[in-house]
Amino acid sequence: MRYRPLGQSGIEASVVALGAWAIGGWYWGGTDETQSIDAIHAALDAGINFIDTAPVYGLGRSETIVGKAIADRRDQVVIATKCGIVWHTQKGKLRLEEYGKQLYGYLGAEAIRYEIEESLRRLQTDYIDLYQTHAQDPTTPIEETMATLLELKEQGKIRAIGVSNATAAEMEQYRELGPLDSDQERYSLLDQHIAEEQLPYCQDHGIAVLAYSPLEQGLLTGKVTAERQFAKDDLRTEKPGFDMDSRARINTMLKEDFQPIADRHGLTLAQLAIAWTIAQPGVTHALVGTRNVQQAIENAAAGDVILNAQESATMSEAVQKRGLFNLTIR
Repeated sequence: MRYRPLGQSGIEASVVALGAWAIGGWYWGGTDETQSIDAIHAALDAGINFIDTAPVYGLGRSETIVGKAIADRRDQVVIATKCGIVWHTQKGKLRLEEYGKQLYGYLGAEAIRYEIEESLRRLQTDYIDLYQTHAQDPTTPIEETMATLLELKEQGKIRAIGVSNATAAEMEQYRELGPLDSDQERYSLLDQHIAEEQLPYCQDHGIAVLAYSPLEQGLLTGKVTAERQFAKDDLRTEKPGFDMDSRARINTMLKEDFQPIADRHGLTLAQLAIAWTIAQPGVTHALVGTRNVQQAIENAAAGDVILNAQESATMSEAVQKRGLFNLTIR
């Protein structure tokens, strides 16, 4: 496993991180706590030291499971979690309403102070390594948000500050007020929209880029066949790229263009997609969902893979050639 810094924080985190969204169960057809804990342990044993979660993943479920899993090895783990999508208040902007809960985007000072305590409790720790604003809140000045994050850092409750789903202009506002160490954005072979703005900005300013959904929720693994059916509460039922035609086209590309490269390195298609992601200039870490031990071990092994420039270019060109570039963007 390779490790890279989280911005200027001094924290070294594995290039492959365990993304704990699916572990929360909500939108992913449920979760198995024992299986999830075993997967986290397997990931740590395989060299992954970086886990990314959020309160909204299962409305606290993901953080709770992560907390149980790392209770006896907290000093071995870089924990990243988030604030800014809340259900304890109706301040801010209503984002969605599901399962009887109204979720608001809100980054006011009192909400962040409330959220950090809840996250610390669920994660069974007294500090969080990387604390990120989950989604940006147009109703709250960034000055208020950043002042609160810097206050938490001064108190020792967080070690580094990051953003997620932010524009370059928003990141610049954060940076004018204090150190910004990371930006978490969706990024994969099928969704490279951040290459125009966020990625160059982060490269210019020494900000780590955490790429989420590098496997496009399974589309790049070769395991999502055109005929596969998803549970009713699985978010993939209505997402771009998951219609039968798109899945068939993607799987043809994987078989004809990607499999030969994977075979040369002795990789699965999932490992190849992860390796491509962390090979892109400016992308420092890939956040990969893991729900069982086998996936955890497989994902971790991709952290040692180094593709050459020609292999990386061949994969990018295949996406363009087959008309799949930015396929998953609405």
